[in-house]
Amino acid sequence: MPGLIGKKIGMTSVFSADGKNVACTVIEAGPCVVTQVKTAATDGYEALQLGFEEKKEKHTTKPELGHFKKSGTTPKRHLVEFKEFDGGEFKLGDVITADKIFGADDFVDVIGTSKGKGHQGVVKRHGFGGVGQATHGQHNRLRAPGSVGASSFPSKVFKGMRMGGRMGGDTVTIQNLQILKVIPENNLVLVKGSLPGAKGSIVILNK
Repeated sequence: MPGLIGKKIGMTSVFSADGKNVACTVIEAGPCVVTQVKTAATDGYEALQLGFEEKKEKHTTKPELGHFKKSGTTPKRHLVEFKEFDGGEFKLGDVITADKIFGADDFVDVIGTSKGKGHQGVVKRHGFGGVGQATHGQHNRLRAPGSVGASSFPSKVFKGMRMGGRMGGDTVTIQNLQILKVIPENNLVLVKGSLPGAKGSIVILNK
């Protein structure tokens, strides 16, 4: 699906045509360079590989340097494949900017990595209400998960049991977000609502 690689800048708000204050996320979408054109004849499927953000040569392996040299561009930090691109529209080494792909009132699916929360308990991780009372002699069971399985049979904890553990850092897709505005001179795209990830994190926009 046609799209771009971008970076989450932060959140702001804009006024709509009817005077409502709408919260939106600012994304620096591109410019992305076409680093590889995959075809059905050579690769079995058609796709464009795009590169985003500069990377120092000393931090790039020799195979990667050769890969970027074919497209006549400098090393890139992030590479993502996009299918359903028109293969004849873009060629190796082309620079794709936000205004070439997106326009105001377009709808996009945004893929990002959610913020990592570390090890969390069941109340925060799964929304448990806690067990027991705050009185009658117990003092440390308010946010406990309760029983996780029988003691005699089957004498095990079933897979998928909701328990405490590492939370966040997952790949999250938010679908059908409206583009409110595209600022081509700064490669900025304003998307309605919030997106997963921290400021400065990489996101993928699919049209």
